[in-house]
Amino acid sequence: QVQLVESGGGLVQAGGSLRLSCAASATLFSIDAMYWHRQPPGKQRDLIATITSGGGTNYADSVKGRFTISRDNAKNTVYLQMNSLKPEDTAVYYCNAVRRSYSYWGRGTQVTVSS
Repeated sequence: QVQLVESGGGLVQAGGSLRLSCAASATLFSIDAMYWHRQPPGKQRDLIATITSGGGTNYADSVKGRFTISRDNAKNTVYLQMNSLKPEDTAVYYCNAVRRSYSYWGRGTQVTVSS
């Protein structure tokens, strides 16, 4: 079992920044990859950022160049730095970990970007 706890969401004005954190109950070295997803109101949940155990990263086109995913192995924490936020970034943001083909999810954190 891997428990994930997100934090760092909130209300921010357009153009502002937020940093989300995802604290894992297991060492990141045991996790194959970690992901950030988001679900805007009334829409489906979409994958926006990936970081592998080797440190490789990938981003959805909608956030590329504005968001950065990173990891702190000592803290078993993955971050999502979000810059130049737009109203369309408003969503619940979820952390997801995959270990040995099992998928684990956090409860999500709300990000609201006002225009």
